[in-house]
Amino acid sequence: MPERPMKPVWRRNPPAPAPGALPPRPSATPSADPSGTAGVVRAVLYRDGVRVVAPDTLAETYRALREQPAGMAWIGLARPTEDELRSLSAEFDLHPLAVEDAKEAHQRPKLERYGETLFVVLRAARYLDAPEEIDFAELHVFVGPDFVITVRHGAAPDLSAVRRRMEESPELLRLGPEAVLYAILDAVVDDYAPVVSGVQNDIDEIETEVFRGDPEVSRRIYELSREMVEFQRATRPLVGMLHGLMAGFSKYGTDDELQRYLRDVADHVTHTSERVDGFRQALTEILTVNATLVTQQQNAEMRALAEAGFEQNEEVKKISSWAAILFAPTLVGTIYGMNFTHMPELRWVFGYPFAIALMAVVCTGLYFVFKRRDWL
Repeated sequence: MPERPMKPVWRRNPPAPAPGALPPRPSATPSADPSGTAGVVRAVLYRDGVRVVAPDTLAETYRALREQPAGMAWIGLARPTEDELRSLSAEFDLHPLAVEDAKEAHQRPKLERYGETLFVVLRAARYLDAPEEIDFAELHVFVGPDFVITVRHGAAPDLSAVRRRMEESPELLRLGPEAVLYAILDAVVDDYAPVVSGVQNDIDEIETEVFRGDPEVSRRIYELSREMVEFQRATRPLVGMLHGLMAGFSKYGTDDELQRYLRDVADHVTHTSERVDGFRQALTEILTVNATLVTQQQNAEMRALAEAGFEQNEEVKKISSWAAILFAPTLVGTIYGMNFTHMPELRWVFGYPFAIALMAVVCTGLYFVFKRRDWL
């Protein structure tokens, strides 16, 4: 890979130092220099793609970078303190708006250029197998002519693996901060692949649960849909961001090999974004199918209840009809069983046959009436 000439060091114009003395840094202030290492994950100085020194504090990093005017500092921080961000801002002339975004977090993915400093916000993601959910994190990257500063808000991505990869490829690391930015972008995008696989498995399981009639599937569809909205917000802006980087290749003299790498990352991002869009559409369709199946199930249950009620009503009709038929002889028998003295039918020769005939006529009449009305 051809070696690209180093960019001029735009922020260093100190006077020649006296022998044994450190050159002054007019932009740095003692009050903005943190004394501790809280928040600083790793700070390393590179020259020609090779590690030179790994300082323990930001102050040591600044001094080492002064002593290596052709070097590149890669500073990694995780949830930095306000003093650390203020120190970095003063040292590397970072724009206050970008520093404010890095401090507050909760930013959308974006790419902004402040002079010769590039500020990039990325949304990293990783799939958690146990709870079957996506864990999102935020990464802010400041890229200057001779420095890269990463600010993580979350567990992902694993920047230590990115650093090892770059140190094992000194010909790539020699290309400078832009190569580090490529490696970070590539790591973030590569981490999307397990998330896509995990979501695909979740959707397959959801489809099975939908047709199995699992009552909890609606909640799972809703939760996964919300995660897809977040995933879409993380991936979709990356497409435009990478196309913006590629549009500036010629203007900023990006190395040809690095251009190929960035185009490959852009292809992966586009593919991932299309998959995420497909997942959202699939979840919408699954939710519609589930609502249809639930409605059909409810209709079937209501139909079954209606049929059961109809059958019960028919049985009630039959019981009521027979009760009415049996009530007629009971009424006649009750009347003639009172044994009053002045009842003409008691001493009548045809009294008994008359009572029996009366019962038979009434019962027969009621039977035919109920039969005609389909109660029997």
